[in-house]
Amino acid sequence: MNGPLFTSCRIGCRIGCMAALLGAVGLAAAAPPVLAGEPESAENRGLAIARDARERKQGFESFTASQTMLLRNRQGRESRRHLRVKVLETEGDGDRSLFVFDEPRDVRGTAFLVHGHKDGPDDQWLYLPALKRVKRINSANRSGSFMGSEFAYEDMTPPEVEQFHYQYLRDEACGELTCTVVERTPLDPRSGYRRQIVWQDTDELRLWKVEYYDQRDDLLKTLVVRDYELYVDRYWHAAEMTMVNHLTGKSTMLSWSDYEFRAAVTPGEFLPTGLRRAR
Repeated sequence: MNGPLFTSCRIGCRIGCMAALLGAVGLAAAAPPVLAGEPESAENRGLAIARDARERKQGFESFTASQTMLLRNRQGRESRRHLRVKVLETEGDGDRSLFVFDEPRDVRGTAFLVHGHKDGPDDQWLYLPALKRVKRINSANRSGSFMGSEFAYEDMTPPEVEQFHYQYLRDEACGELTCTVVERTPLDPRSGYRRQIVWQDTDELRLWKVEYYDQRDDLLKTLVVRDYELYVDRYWHAAEMTMVNHLTGKSTMLSWSDYEFRAAVTPGEFLPTGLRRAR
């Protein structure tokens, strides 16, 4: 289904996002109880929205998908990369995600592995065939560009609820839908972002837009998500995610296709030692 239109751009994630897709560290403080008759605080409401959104995404077990990465520079020149994605849900912790590049030839065989965590920094590894070695991505370097795209390494996995502090801001119209607008602040001091503003619709809690502010609190990037489809009668996943860098004028669009849920993947496929043989 097609998404709504935002004022500034067409909107239409799970790895989505990767969607949208973000790393950080730390545990969110437990929300204080709300006494009868007291208004709900902005912090509690923002946290409740994040928790509700997570619950709706749980239970998928595993999925595979195809992805096309379209990189566009300020002058409009484009290049494309094709890759495959595998995701394995892990009970009590973050997901395991594997990205394997097939085209073009100069990146073929490159593999990126993420072990997401709720109560600590994500583990990330990158295999570069030209170097024939697996490189562990240091937590301090996760604000860097992922494979030359406008997505940072910390954008490449779904954000865990415990990795942020939340503040509900408002409800507002987003096309034909109504969206909650929530500010989330990374708890990891090594994050490349000072804060993020998140739009999700009130019906299905689908992610439609994220604004990323750098450590100087300037708007750095905007992620726009479009064209959601419902899979196995439960999980909404987007077909398109576009990240625009407002400082460089560059953009990266991720197009998703060929989703297969409850796919035949095994935990052994998500080990750093297997990245050289990733298929």
